[in-house]
Amino acid sequence: MLKNPASKYQAFAPIHLTNRTWPSKTITRAPIWMSTDLRDGNQALFEPMDGARKLRMFEMLCEIGFKEIEVAFPSASQTDFDFVRKLITENRIPDDVTIEVLTQGREHLIRRTFEAVRGARRVIMHLYGATSPGFRKIVFNTDRAGVTKIAVESAELVRQLAAEQPETEWVFQYSPETFSTTELDFALEISERVFDVWQPTPQNPVILNLPATVEAATPNVYADQIEWMCRNLSRRDSIIVSVHPHNDRGTAVAAAELAMMAGADRVEGCLFGNGERTGNVDIVTLALNLYTQGVDPQLDFSRINHVARTAEECTQLPIHPRHPYVGDLVFTAFSGSHQDAIKKGFAVQDPNGIWEVPYMPLDPADVGRTYDSVIRVNSQSGKGGIAYLLESAFGLVMPRRMQVEFSSEVQKVMDETGREQSAQDIWHIFGQTYFEADVPVTLLGHKLNESRDHHAIELEVMIDGQPRVMRGEGNGPLEAAINALGVEMSIDSFEERSLSQGSRARAVAFVEVSSPGMAGSIFGAGESASIMEASLRALVSAVNRCKVRTSVAEAETA
Repeated sequence: MLKNPASKYQAFAPIHLTNRTWPSKTITRAPIWMSTDLRDGNQALFEPMDGARKLRMFEMLCEIGFKEIEVAFPSASQTDFDFVRKLITENRIPDDVTIEVLTQGREHLIRRTFEAVRGARRVIMHLYGATSPGFRKIVFNTDRAGVTKIAVESAELVRQLAAEQPETEWVFQYSPETFSTTELDFALEISERVFDVWQPTPQNPVILNLPATVEAATPNVYADQIEWMCRNLSRRDSIIVSVHPHNDRGTAVAAAELAMMAGADRVEGCLFGNGERTGNVDIVTLALNLYTQGVDPQLDFSRINHVARTAEECTQLPIHPRHPYVGDLVFTAFSGSHQDAIKKGFAVQDPNGIWEVPYMPLDPADVGRTYDSVIRVNSQSGKGGIAYLLESAFGLVMPRRMQVEFSSEVQKVMDETGREQSAQDIWHIFGQTYFEADVPVTLLGHKLNESRDHHAIELEVMIDGQPRVMRGEGNGPLEAAINALGVEMSIDSFEERSLSQGSRARAVAFVEVSSPGMAGSIFGAGESASIMEASLRALVSAVNRCKVRTSVAEAETA
């Protein structure tokens, strides 16, 4: 049993923010995106990416449309240093992309970082240092003044070394690491002291990154922190406010969205939420959340499968099958009620209208996914999903009452096998149930003589293994066939469809019949290039299925 949390954990104190405005805001445009897949994401891997995989990831991030990419922590390893040099010396950075590099506030690390980016066209130099009480006490063994001194001296060195490389366009970024657990007045104070050194202007702004290094409170608290900072920064028009939410509480996406409503201009994160502990904010989810609200995310996820597979190969981390928008099963419904609603939604969806398919917040086609896996059939499925698979894969549109009947046949197979049934599996079951229902009667051929209101038919059949010719008359060909077979039944409904188009189209016919002494009705189906033959095969299918049902009922009674 868990301990009493009050004896061990301290609840995060609320922010006393009066007249907060973020709850009434709506996100109307995408933020500035900054991918940290190659740095924060990379350092969280079992085996960090080698140069080849880092380069492949970098190129994909550029293809997606990221304009700012944190490519490395160059002072942390020779691999990271060499990767940055490769990007620069081999001219692999697109003209519209700015690389970002991270450094702690320590002199030798800062100098090493500047060495790594020498010769780059444009660089974001990201300086960070932890500021929260726990880090001041436990990690640095100092106070506010001591942490501020480190930050200011580091900022001065960054300014000096940047001036020594005038060929590069510099953007400075400062992160009071552990911002989300730092006293707000101190987070503001130390940031202002750093900016006093850098002297930003509206023409040359700096980036203030406010990370939820450890997610310690509900997303609304983070939003209050961001709005408070935005209100109190003395140079707000010269500062790009950035957020870097982690996912310790599982609410990083919500925290990022509320932070944007609170005034954040920029979001740092990883494609699928990779990062230390439970990860960085998931940029794919965040961007596609915007997309489903009618906001252009300014990132291209129209080939989401390609993005997912590349990320998996580069990071060697699997993406969960239920991961929002991208998981292999997120556009898949097994539930019968869900399938029925989705099938109906597809039937009425206007290709040029607002997307309104039930249970599907996003059109799979928008992210390059097909509709093939939207509905899959297992023991939880119903008639709607089964009917959808037959229609989408084979063009077979069953009458509604037949859907109910056939779903019970599929259910029997699933109960026996215990596995999911593919569209091909279901087509095979349909064929066995209806097209191959040729015992005891097998149709071999027919001849039809007809006038406007009278039909005479001659059927060549095999009954219990014996060939026979049977003749009958009626007002229509099916009535004449019933009379020829000498069965006592009536036709309740008849429908015919085309399984394909053009001169080689095949017809499928459905006939619903009832018979004295048999409960309810039963369907038969027949397929042929000839509509008449398909109709007669459907009738024979129904006759055979009637006989089977009647025989079973008689055996159970006996």
